[in-house]
Amino acid sequence: MGRDEKGRASLCLPKPPVKWAGGKGQLLWQLLPLLPEKGWKLYAEPFVGGGALFFHLRPPKALLIDSNAELINFYRVVRDDLESLLCDLEKHENTPEYYYRIRSLDPRELSSVARASRFLYLNKTAYNGLWRVNRQGKHNVPFGRYKNPKIADRENLLLVREALRGAEIVLGDFSLVLDYAGPGDFVYLDPPYYPLSGTARFTSYTAGAFGEAEQVRLAGVFRDLDKKGCLLMLSNSDTPAVHELYAGYHIQVVTARRSINCRASGRGPVNELVVRNYTF
Repeated sequence: MGRDEKGRASLCLPKPPVKWAGGKGQLLWQLLPLLPEKGWKLYAEPFVGGGALFFHLRPPKALLIDSNAELINFYRVVRDDLESLLCDLEKHENTPEYYYRIRSLDPRELSSVARASRFLYLNKTAYNGLWRVNRQGKHNVPFGRYKNPKIADRENLLLVREALRGAEIVLGDFSLVLDYAGPGDFVYLDPPYYPLSGTARFTSYTAGAFGEAEQVRLAGVFRDLDKKGCLLMLSNSDTPAVHELYAGYHIQVVTARRSINCRASGRGPVNELVVRNYTF
């Protein structure tokens, strides 16, 4: 069940179909007042992840990019072959033995439907709903031991499919947005966050790390999109480095609560930044 603009329960809004570290579901009501006035031609997310903002807005024309091949395949299958996916999801079992057998499969050797089914199953049954891979690109999260996880939410997946019908879904680097977005298009960038400390590490959603060099490159893409006349909003951590990278733009602090952390002490409120190249 989703929420409308006043926060009331609504049956017509899809929820993000996967749990994703850094997802923006809890921040929607702080982000929505910061959006530019509607009327943009294209909505683009170069780090789509769980897509909380996209699924709330349900734009008629969208560009969704991510470097995680499993996530992108999943979205494409939901959009193009949902009934086959729902059928395949019925086979899964909630046991440690079955979980580790499915986790050990090479997704590249599976059909697109079986690959999407494996991805959603692991996302719903892994510990803390975390998607993490090692340097070889293999999923390495242990079994979550949930009593009755809802692996196939048919009603919500039908809504997700409708939201994805007008979306171009692209596997690749975030910089690909430069090939698509133009004047008046709205681009929301939600990258892996800059570490809050020198000992913090970036979460590995893909085999390649998103480090300081990528943060600098992202800031360059942000400025290139600005020069093209795009409307831009970016989320990142509240650190001096991020303030420096986006100096000259409108920066606002919002408060989030971390929900994925191995220690309970790391799940408290934390400040995040929203960077925009427009005002109201």
